[in-house]
Amino acid sequence: MSGGFGYLFPGQGSQFVGMGKSLREEFPETRAVFDLADEVMEISLSGIAFEGPEETLRETRYTQPAILMVSLAILSLLEEKGWRPGIVAGHSLGEYSALVAAKVLEPRDAIAAVKRRAELMFQAGEKWPGTMAAVLGLGSGEVEQVCREAEETGVVRPANWNAPGQIVLSGEVPAVEKAMELAKERGAKRVVPLPVSGAFHSELMGEASEGLRECLEATPFRDAEVPVVVNVDAAPLTRGEDLRDALVRQLRGAVRWEEGMRRMGEEGFTRFYEVGPGRVLKGLARKIDRSFEVENIEDAESFRKAVGA
Repeated sequence: MSGGFGYLFPGQGSQFVGMGKSLREEFPETRAVFDLADEVMEISLSGIAFEGPEETLRETRYTQPAILMVSLAILSLLEEKGWRPGIVAGHSLGEYSALVAAKVLEPRDAIAAVKRRAELMFQAGEKWPGTMAAVLGLGSGEVEQVCREAEETGVVRPANWNAPGQIVLSGEVPAVEKAMELAKERGAKRVVPLPVSGAFHSELMGEASEGLRECLEATPFRDAEVPVVVNVDAAPLTRGEDLRDALVRQLRGAVRWEEGMRRMGEEGFTRFYEVGPGRVLKGLARKIDRSFEVENIEDAESFRKAVGA
């Protein structure tokens, strides 16, 4: 099956203890991916994903490569079945899975790069403490105004433009807390602090972004076989050099997910498979455009269902 559908790959926040376990147990051919991740990480990453504990899995340095690992295991099964998407995109961390799907990165190189990315983001969070919060029920203009007013107390900016009425803020703790207060005053339906270890997708990730650039410059990037809609530009790219640069800029730039999904719709894609743990992107797609059809594939059961259909 090929061409008329796209793949969406989830990012941090979609993890759960037990993810990937049924895949390894029921599809022995996925073991190569899990073993590769354990080898590159030099720990039993698969054991953390399968058994936890949850506190360990929630640590950025394990969360990111573990989600990538599960997404790549599912991707390997879909490729064996001859599935070929016409376009791909990934939410933040998920962009690395998308690049493997588009044959830009080798799985080993993607895992090594994400290992380094997660380390750099964790270190940046310790050096420049920050946080993130989701604002639900306010328009983009209102959220931008809230950030401008809260900037008197420090760095704060929209980091994830996820869907209409769902925008994530990132920045220094006092500034994000001030923005949360202002958002509530302006009528936000909900303001939810996120359990993260730093201000991802903000200028507080500047040093991490430069460290990632060094890592990615030493990593082979091929031109993409299918377009990759990158977060930072919400545009389809195919040149390997452009895709490398987009990953570097993404670390301190906003994830323009809503815009990217709409761009894929403009390119004629309305049917997608969310490849990886959770159903976050399926939920966002429904809020962005009701014409989008998204089926998630996260475990052995959902894989069989998708392939059977």
